[in-house]
Amino acid sequence: MAAGKGTRMKSALPKVLHRLAGEPLLQHVLLAAADLGAARTVVVTGHGAEAVEAAFADDGLVFVRQSPQLGTGHAVQQTVPALDEANPTTLILNGDVPLIRSATAAAVADACGGRRLALLTIDLDDPSGYGRIVRSGDERGGHVVGIVEHKDCSPRQLAIREVYTGMMAAPTAWLRRAVMALGNDNAQREYYLTDIVAMAVSEGLPVVAAHASDETEVLGVNSPRQLADLERRLQRRRAEALMEAGVRMADPARFDLRGELACGSDVEIDVGVVFEGRVVLGDGVRVGAHCVLRDCEVAEGAVIHPFCHLEGAKVGADARIGPYARLRPGADLGAEVHIGNFVEVKNSTLAAGAKANHLAYLGDATVGERVNYGAGSITANYDGANKHRTVIGADAHIGSNCVLVAPVSIGAGATIGGGSTVTADAPAGKLTLGRGRQVTIEGWTRPVKVKRGA
Repeated sequence: MAAGKGTRMKSALPKVLHRLAGEPLLQHVLLAAADLGAARTVVVTGHGAEAVEAAFADDGLVFVRQSPQLGTGHAVQQTVPALDEANPTTLILNGDVPLIRSATAAAVADACGGRRLALLTIDLDDPSGYGRIVRSGDERGGHVVGIVEHKDCSPRQLAIREVYTGMMAAPTAWLRRAVMALGNDNAQREYYLTDIVAMAVSEGLPVVAAHASDETEVLGVNSPRQLADLERRLQRRRAEALMEAGVRMADPARFDLRGELACGSDVEIDVGVVFEGRVVLGDGVRVGAHCVLRDCEVAEGAVIHPFCHLEGAKVGADARIGPYARLRPGADLGAEVHIGNFVEVKNSTLAAGAKANHLAYLGDATVGERVNYGAGSITANYDGANKHRTVIGADAHIGSNCVLVAPVSIGAGATIGGGSTVTADAPAGKLTLGRGRQVTIEGWTRPVKVKRGA
């Protein structure tokens, strides 16, 4: 169910499209459901339906709309034409409860088995606000006979710690009939899905509970504060899984994974690092504080110093990057390459041992082994309409503050004198200069500021 407006989010964005760990809330739920191998996934949309449906248009989902939004039972009513009775079990999940585990969802479906109404419940130290699970007899092993909303609980029922999480599984054919029989004789004039529990009991359909052991799985998002709380819970879960696998983190509370991270042995991650997309870190990689890595591969022994930004890049073994370096898509660095402070590399390959240590730009370049690329030098790769490539041969030395105007080739072992603007190919093994002769103007005096009003 993904139809809610999310008023407390105070946002024009539909609630289920707000992001958790880089993905929409609804995406997390759909991924959990996908692991169950469902024959059909039906998504109930309502508020912001067009945006929600567009965001997941390529995922093979069936969308039905709830308009107006008249309660959870009304939402499930909209799915009835899309429910196939050939599938014995229908599992109902909430689009704003993103951290449900596939195993827990599967346990609810298994508890139903196409023959029972199964509720996902949990014990809470403070169950305030939740509907209580009422069982026959006094013991936990009694049969479920109903759900009582918090405001309607007797003093004895208020002491019950087992609560309903909002997720259930039901026999499909029975569910189709039951939800269509729901009424709205209540103060809100809404159709409540929980009313089918009483129907099941009255009809003799067994009502069972599958129990969630982790509160985080069943927490919903209704406000920015709750979203931030779930973000930290999820990031802590991911950090702990990585540490169990041997990754060393300076502080798991200051770690963000918004995609996939694969790590070799002896990887070290400092504080404030953000991983996005798919990132692979080889054995012995060290990532300094406050770096952002998106869709990168970093080979064994490489060090990413603090405050670097890497996107769509490959970093070779034992390379040294940063601090304050930026590697843009297409940056492909060989072994032992050094990229220093305030250096930007885009769509360029640097062979083993090449160095660009200070305040430089390499765009659309092919750089050979052991090249030394000087501070303040750039490849002028864009002519205003098209990009052009610069080729720098092995062992070339590019002096400081040079402009290599592409397309241009610098031969192997060539030296480009500092301050040169190179517009033609430079031969191998020779010194090339491309700068005006220095002159001193005799008798020149610096202008003097004129005092106004004098």
